[in-house]
Amino acid sequence: MTDILESMRRIFVPIHKEGYPFILIALFATIVLAWLWSPLGWIGAILTVWVCYFFRDPPRVTPLREGLVVSPADGRVNLITTAVPPAELSLPPEPMTRISVFMNVFDCHVNRSPVTGRIEQILYTPGLFLNAELDKASEDNERNALVIETAGTRIGVVQIAGLVARRIVSFVKVGDSLSTGERFGLIRFGSRLDIYVPMSAQVLVGLGQTAVAGETVLADLTANEPARQYRNG
Repeated sequence: MTDILESMRRIFVPIHKEGYPFILIALFATIVLAWLWSPLGWIGAILTVWVCYFFRDPPRVTPLREGLVVSPADGRVNLITTAVPPAELSLPPEPMTRISVFMNVFDCHVNRSPVTGRIEQILYTPGLFLNAELDKASEDNERNALVIETAGTRIGVVQIAGLVARRIVSFVKVGDSLSTGERFGLIRFGSRLDIYVPMSAQVLVGLGQTAVAGETVLADLTANEPARQYRNG
């Protein structure tokens, strides 16, 4: 019985409240389509199931050691580079390590805090809707930037809208305190998260690695853990 309940919890995960309006719209459209022609109703039903799946909000098990930076998003690590953070973050105009996690339309899009700390700044910037996998999306796309102070270190987290995404949702405000893995926002329908950490931080993920929001460790601010090696295959 315990195994059955655990399997059900894995399949029927909670849905974030931000998804309810979209699910209702999809259900209404499905009813209309079915009334017009039954095969269209089946297509609408499949799309409704997908909308429910998109807005899923599963629980996560978050590592809590001081200095760890966990992934704020589900997706693929598609960029690890050195870059000057966006001006709107008001961070020193010096190179930082930028780790980018790309979310496709099948990934969970609830974003979680990468560290425990206090939000010093939030700034929304309107922009384009280029493919979020492109490097220039960091500067050209619609985005919402946060600066989080953690144990004397300031890191940047930028939600970037993608080719399909048209709305960035924030659940927090300046002055709020966040725990590692706590939900802070959501991006609808395909996007990317950029995380800016000091150059002294030890990166602990590899390009192409699948990240899980609130669970996968991206970096160590204290550099207590040695760099990891990776193999594709």
